[in-house]
Amino acid sequence: MHKTGITRFVSDLHLSAERPDLTARFAAFLADTAASKITALFILGDLFDAWIGDDDLAQPFNAEVCSLLRKLSDQGTQLFFIAGNRDFLIGDTFAQAAGLQRLTEVEKVGAGETAILIMHGDTLCTDDTDYQAFRQQVRNPAWQDSFLARPLAERRAEAAALRQKSRAATKEKSQTIMDVNAEVVRQALITSGCRRLIHGHTHRPGCEQILLADGTDGVAERWVLSDWDSHRGDALEVSAEGSIRRIDQSGE
Repeated sequence: MHKTGITRFVSDLHLSAERPDLTARFAAFLADTAASKITALFILGDLFDAWIGDDDLAQPFNAEVCSLLRKLSDQGTQLFFIAGNRDFLIGDTFAQAAGLQRLTEVEKVGAGETAILIMHGDTLCTDDTDYQAFRQQVRNPAWQDSFLARPLAERRAEAAALRQKSRAATKEKSQTIMDVNAEVVRQALITSGCRRLIHGHTHRPGCEQILLADGTDGVAERWVLSDWDSHRGDALEVSAEGSIRRIDQSGE
């Protein structure tokens, strides 16, 4: 998929015009990515707090983020993007302008023992049945075509209403329901043949070992990225040899 070298992964930045502090931290992260000669950067969803369509690219804040990404791409870092639950409407127009390649919702990076399974992570949270029903609805091409046909102002208001509804629903759900389903994680690793998984979405950074028990007695690792907010944020860096380290991006 990309040249061998140092690779970085980041997720859940939730960038918005209302949070210039996050945009500044992201700009600094991209500058460091270029200075560190990183071969590839993978953004695993929720780059934006909301994306209502590529026809909103001219909006100054959206254009600013696009320009930051394009600068990194022009400096030689390959950029890859997996859609999250906030920015699944990012399309080819944005991708071409930003100099990034859109990926499918589940991808494999590398090969052999160091191959890594990557995704946003929301598909692993199968116990949250209300969210999965919503996800199925908004990922339907017919729903997306209908939404994108509406005026920008209407879409912007609808996105704000959906975020408010999501925050209210989150308060009513248990932490267990909103986390990944362990068996779904195990099966995804077994099916992919990978022994390492990187994802975001849950906002619960960490690393855990998983016993696969797939006939090989294999042990896998699940690495979870943090979201970016006040006093928190991170990235994962994978060396050319395959070792993983977490990079603090909290701004502190």
